[in-house]
Amino acid sequence: MADTDTLNIDCIIQRPLKVRGSKPDFKACREKEAGCRETRNTSERMKWLVWVLLLCSSVMAQQHRDSTLDHHWNLWKKTYGKQYQEQNEEVARRLIWEKNLKTVMLHNLEHSMGMHSYDLGMNHLGDMTSEEVITLMSSLRVPSQWQRNVTYKSNPNQKLPDSLDWREKGCVTEVKYQGSCGACWAFSAVGALEAQVKLKTGKLVSLSAQNLVDCSNEKYGNKGCNGGFMTEAFQYIIDNNGIDSEASYPYKAMDEKCQYDAKNRAATCSRYIELPFGSEDALKEAVANKGPVSVAIDARHSSFFLYRSGVYYDPLCTQAVNHGVLVIGYGNLNGRDYWLVKNRSIT
Repeated sequence: MADTDTLNIDCIIQRPLKVRGSKPDFKACREKEAGCRETRNTSERMKWLVWVLLLCSSVMAQQHRDSTLDHHWNLWKKTYGKQYQEQNEEVARRLIWEKNLKTVMLHNLEHSMGMHSYDLGMNHLGDMTSEEVITLMSSLRVPSQWQRNVTYKSNPNQKLPDSLDWREKGCVTEVKYQGSCGACWAFSAVGALEAQVKLKTGKLVSLSAQNLVDCSNEKYGNKGCNGGFMTEAFQYIIDNNGIDSEASYPYKAMDEKCQYDAKNRAATCSRYIELPFGSEDALKEAVANKGPVSVAIDARHSSFFLYRSGVYYDPLCTQAVNHGVLVIGYGNLNGRDYWLVKNRSIT
């Protein structure tokens, strides 16, 4: 939009929500081994012992691999373009992959017997641990002194649609690439604002998550690729009187110097509204009446990053939120209520 145009746009945020519906540092390991070899007080005999132990460990790891899965391992690597710099790394990744594969197979067996409402798949994250995925994907920094300012006015007597998908109304942009930058909070925020711009102007425009990563900085408690929070992103947009478009300020998946240019402003935000803590009734009403809503969830479980289809539900989910996403709808499948959630790709 033109620089002089200012829309009275409300952005809505909710946390936490139960969604239903770090690489091993091989360089550090090598440096540690080098440091051991260079220790002045270590004898040559001890050096040989270290190398023998390392060799034995590698051989033992090789022996624990299931050789019957060699073909499937190579097929999976080819499918997702996986390449490893060192043999030790491939061995470690293979063992993680086999563990995740077992998790997927057992879960899907239980799913076939009606024990779960969703199934899992060996996607591009199949050679990573839950801790690594959390490091890449989950980077919320909930303000330590955050006081929820609940201003949303509920109408409990209102009849809401049984199901809703804002994609059908053209209010949701494509799933975006997050990479190894902890910018989930930025993507969640721009997703909510993109929908509001569409509802106000009739135009769906991708907004710049990189603008938030670079410019919504420590003044707002955000730390770029090291994490942030959606309310602070909205506050930056309000204070800055705008945010640039994705086309003019593309995503780089890394921290850079702020390059906001008011000439490329694509949206503004007049205020944001917070929903009552953990209220799914209020969330449903807000999604139905206002549009997609930024939410925070617990995404620390392998069932989350290996999810393939169905209504996701993990009883281990807590209110310890660590990941920002966008609720774009809701519905019911086979008697189970669900939220329709937009996430990002991280690799």
